[in-house]
Amino acid sequence: MSSNLRICDVSLRDGSHVVRHQFTADQVVAIARALDAAGVAMVEVSHGDGLGGSSLQYGLSHTDELELIRAARSVLSRAKLTVLLLPGIGTREDLKAARELGAEVVRVATHCTEADIAQQHMTRARELGMEVAGFLMMAHMIPSAQLAAQARLMESYGAHAVYVTDSAGALTVDGARQRVRALRDAVQCEVGFHGHNNLSLAVANTLAAIEEGATWIDGAVRGFGAGAGNTATEVLAAVLDRIGCNPGLDVFKLMDIAEELVPPVMGKPATIDRAALTLGYCGVYSSFLRHAEKAAEKFGVDAREILAEVGRRKAVGGQEDMIIEVAFELAQRRRSVA
Repeated sequence: MSSNLRICDVSLRDGSHVVRHQFTADQVVAIARALDAAGVAMVEVSHGDGLGGSSLQYGLSHTDELELIRAARSVLSRAKLTVLLLPGIGTREDLKAARELGAEVVRVATHCTEADIAQQHMTRARELGMEVAGFLMMAHMIPSAQLAAQARLMESYGAHAVYVTDSAGALTVDGARQRVRALRDAVQCEVGFHGHNNLSLAVANTLAAIEEGATWIDGAVRGFGAGAGNTATEVLAAVLDRIGCNPGLDVFKLMDIAEELVPPVMGKPATIDRAALTLGYCGVYSSFLRHAEKAAEKFGVDAREILAEVGRRKAVGGQEDMIIEVAFELAQRRRSVA
């Protein structure tokens, strides 16, 4: 295993989905300060759908994300302030604004077959002097060789690292291992892994990724992220410490964050309930969970039925409006049968 692991905690970005993008500046300050003291290399702060994500379609933020970024910057002394950008949602102007507030790293995220839309944003980030990672989302949807070809494109645009991003928490251990290995063989830049726990495999998949050479590794304290949550940073830290690969993480401090700071903010704990398990089982984007639960309540249908149909239609990030359409159709079908 590599000794050059860099842990990025995504609680203050992926966790935004859990709280419907209602983070306050005080919450961000408290969690970011504690993560910095616990030794994580990067702390990601953005709307759940990245820079510019606050909207009716994706969810309106309680506090402008630039204010949250500014708040985090004020308390980070060791960790690099990191943001997420999805082309088509965030713009180069959003990126410049985040950079001016102190963001040092950007992860440019695209669907796993659409790396080519990231070029202008990656190029701009390099011009701004930022570290750049490519985020190939929904990585379970294509074979390893195709994913590697997309990674090569991102590397050619200037990526310092390219991620295998298990957005649906649908990868098995072998699937994660094969994809990371394919990227590691295909690119000269570093390789990352971002896991979700919908099949209860986030830590196992992350360890397999590290064994195959991934060095940029994501986690979220107490799994504070979409779906059944991300790889739990404190659990991963404990495991890495046990196997002699701890990259400077303070396990006890991370445990304290998980017990004391995060639960009051996240509310509902990250659990593999019926709907979250359906995400991994059907290969559905993890951030769709809250949207599906809301639509299920509105139309009186089972959230699992919505997610299963969305999975059959192979919906990807950015197609949240399909959830309402599917819920309406299911409700109409139920009425016609009745």
